[in-house]
Amino acid sequence: MSKRLDETIGAVGFDNLINGQYPPAEVFTVKIRKEATEAKIYKRGTVLALSAGTADDGLRVILGTTAKSNETLTANCVLADDVGTASDAVATAYRTGHFNENSLITDNSHAISETDKEALRSAGILLSDAVAY
Repeated sequence: MSKRLDETIGAVGFDNLINGQYPPAEVFTVKIRKEATEAKIYKRGTVLALSAGTADDGLRVILGTTAKSNETLTANCVLADDVGTASDAVATAYRTGHFNENSLITDNSHAISETDKEALRSAGILLSDAVAY
């Protein structure tokens, strides 16, 4: 089998999620709570909130999810890859980085608030506005 020099073998797409190199995007493993009765796909760039309080289970949920009784949900990290949630799922997320706010995904009814931005900043995640091309 011969190889052609004018053939595209692979390509890297640009999704406009990461804004800059500082702070560096550092990944870690998280566990996401299954929320819906049916399997759901969370896309790269989904903002996750950490469960805390007396009812917490230490799992993450999509930002904008309604908290259980005696549970506090705080914006915490950004999903690094698409993941399915047929059950509680293990995924890779960014614990730090500089992201474009308008490329982030939350629950449909939730807009990222100043409190969310401050929680993310405290965790090491900076947000900026992206300029669309």
